[in-house]
Amino acid sequence: MTGSLSTLVVGLWLLNIVLDTTGQLAFKAAAGDSDAGDGLARWKHMAARPWLWLGIGCYAVEFLVWIAFLSLIPLSEGVLLGSINIVAIMLAGRLLFGEKLTRLRVIGIALVTLGVAIVGLGG
Repeated sequence: MTGSLSTLVVGLWLLNIVLDTTGQLAFKAAAGDSDAGDGLARWKHMAARPWLWLGIGCYAVEFLVWIAFLSLIPLSEGVLLGSINIVAIMLAGRLLFGEKLTRLRVIGIALVTLGVAIVGLGG
């Protein structure tokens, strides 16, 4: 696709970012419970909480959104635009879980964002 991205493509792209980020955060919340125990007990504990199911639901819907997104743009563009999910997840992990953003990670975020902007604007 040359030039700018259509409204539908941008909408699917943004929905993909939200679903992927929410899914990852839900999985982190499910896995990060210190009261979960070990082994099978941990899996039973996670399965009884909504976080695991929210993550699975987000990924199921994201799969459909991703297929729709890829049906509208070339795979090479789609994969590059999809890499912004890494940035969203890192920033959300920082905000919600207090995860550390080192100087190298911030540089990586900036480079990924720049690359996504170049692909999005230049096609």
